[in-house]
Amino acid sequence: MIVAIDGPAGSGKSTIAKILAERLGALYIDTGAMYRALTYKVLTSDIDLQDKEKIYEIARNTKLDFVKKGSTYHILLDGKDVNEEIRKPEVSAKVFYVADYPKIREIMVFLQRKLSTNESVVIEGRDTTTVVFPEAKYKFFLDAEFSERVRRRQSDLLNKGIKISWRELSQSLAERDRKDKTRPVGALKQAPGAIYIDTTKLSIEEVVNKLLEIINKKDV
Repeated sequence: MIVAIDGPAGSGKSTIAKILAERLGALYIDTGAMYRALTYKVLTSDIDLQDKEKIYEIARNTKLDFVKKGSTYHILLDGKDVNEEIRKPEVSAKVFYVADYPKIREIMVFLQRKLSTNESVVIEGRDTTTVVFPEAKYKFFLDAEFSERVRRRQSDLLNKGIKISWRELSQSLAERDRKDKTRPVGALKQAPGAIYIDTTKLSIEEVVNKLLEIINKKDV
């Protein structure tokens, strides 16, 4: 079973995907974390981010996997847990150097598909239904009103002790939306056959139940 979930930042796809994977007894795959992990490896290897061929070679010789620790999914980079390291600002600021390179995305898509071999997965990211698993039986595109997505992001950051103004966060999210929708490869868009779900006025539990209901109906 493959459940693929796309959607813009703040739509709830990461939280929903994790819970859904738990309910289905499936592996949770965070594609964004995979690109972050590769970026982290490049940065710690002291390689020029403009040298695409060297980054490509690193990608070809990188092993990525996910493991559940308690209630949290951690990403393993060549067997090492780097879940905390990949969330640091210096990594976030450099991910686009890796994520926008077509040859590297081909390798990452291969790895994402490999992780699903002989295993049920719930995978989320901006191109999982359009590029990674366009033929998946279960495809969802989660969305929410812009103001609600900003509110969720601000709440998440505050929970981590990070304060940021509504205006600054709104501008940042708007810019990310623009970049995600216009990327040369793996751009964010609703795939044919993907079920659109507006999560604006729904609780996390309501969204999860809605997805499970749809999945169960498809299985009938």
